[in-house]
Amino acid sequence: MQAKPRRLPSVRRFAIPGGADGRRMLVVSVIDKIGTGLWTGAATLYFVYVAHLSVAQIGLLMGLSGVVGIAGPPLGGRLADRFPVTRVLVVAQLARGAALLALLTTDDFALLVVFSALGALPDRASSVLTKLFAARAAGPERVRYQAIQRTAANIGWAVGASGAAAALTVGSATSYRVLLLANVVSYAVMAVLTLRCAEPSAPSRVVTGTDRPVARAGAGNPWRDRRYLSFTATEVWLFLDDSILQVGFPLWIVHATTAPVGLAPLVLVLNSALVVALQVPLSRFGTTTAAARRLLLPIGAVLLAGGAALAASASGGPWFSTAAVLVAAVAFTLAEILHSLSSWELSVALAPAEAQGSYLGVHGLAQSAQRSLGPVVVGAAVSLGAIAWPVLGATLAVTCLVQHRIVGRSARTALPSLPPQPCVPAPGNTPAGLRPRAGEEAELPRTP
Repeated sequence: MQAKPRRLPSVRRFAIPGGADGRRMLVVSVIDKIGTGLWTGAATLYFVYVAHLSVAQIGLLMGLSGVVGIAGPPLGGRLADRFPVTRVLVVAQLARGAALLALLTTDDFALLVVFSALGALPDRASSVLTKLFAARAAGPERVRYQAIQRTAANIGWAVGASGAAAALTVGSATSYRVLLLANVVSYAVMAVLTLRCAEPSAPSRVVTGTDRPVARAGAGNPWRDRRYLSFTATEVWLFLDDSILQVGFPLWIVHATTAPVGLAPLVLVLNSALVVALQVPLSRFGTTTAAARRLLLPIGAVLLAGGAALAASASGGPWFSTAAVLVAAVAFTLAEILHSLSSWELSVALAPAEAQGSYLGVHGLAQSAQRSLGPVVVGAAVSLGAIAWPVLGATLAVTCLVQHRIVGRSARTALPSLPPQPCVPAPGNTPAGLRPRAGEEAELPRTP
């Protein structure tokens, strides 16, 4: 008999998991998104009006940066398994700021490409490092912490984007430089706050028995773990909801429906509003490995419904098209919310304790690959017409079923969101960054 999701007591429902460090890292995430929102809204215009690049050069610059950035997640995860995650994160934050600041020093195309590519590496790595910190600091409440973090990040992004929109009304080269510098300052503030976070306990081994999954063959190396690689491969396709919402909806509304063009930005507003409203309440449905696996079934059904609604929006008058687009937007947003919960829990639960960073780094490749693949797939769907959306929705639903089967055996043997075990080095060899904090015991679990 399946246990129903447990409701948190009213006091804990509003508490931030991870204590003071969890709250501090949550502030870091908000500052990160505010700064990113400020710069992202102005980046393309900066390269046009300040660096004086052509459209073709800007496309090549962003494309090459994206390719180089793919190496960021596995590199960051690997380093986090060898060094304190907080220190690696600080280095990544400072490197992001330095690479961005370097853009102000030149308008040479080759140098701008180099600086952008160098900034893409720590930028992509930071998301994995933040995720790893949350998994270690929040322990058994990691899913809820990720939901709170994602909600706060959406608010931060909206604040940053609004600030960029206000600054860009000036339209001068100085305003673009100010937005760039504001993002650089945000990285410096983030580094200071991260340095104040204590290093969370890192699990060093997998305990065999009834309460932990037995380590799999090749589990210390994600590149030899076929199950984890298969899981990550399916994640690339399931992350397409991001490109569908950001690229597909605007193109589809303009080229294939009678809905007003102004609906396109409203879809993104609706998406952000629903994430802020529903991400934390729905997190209780993904707090165990088995529950995260079960979520894949409704995710597939919702994606299929969203594809059908988008196809229907190509017929009928403006009111019908608008209603169909909004239904599709709600469906894809709900799928995005549920998938973020499922993906977060499964990516951590399927990773062996002694190589969490390396495994999460490999999982981070899924989002990086989607950023390159997604716009191409979505653009092709828009070109093919209404029939493409139900087909795409069906492939997404089938991918959910495939992933459900891939993680099946692990989901049956793994306990949910287990707290990390403390790292216990040999006496006299304890690295300073991994020493237990005051009041913590660094003991191995006792055998009854």
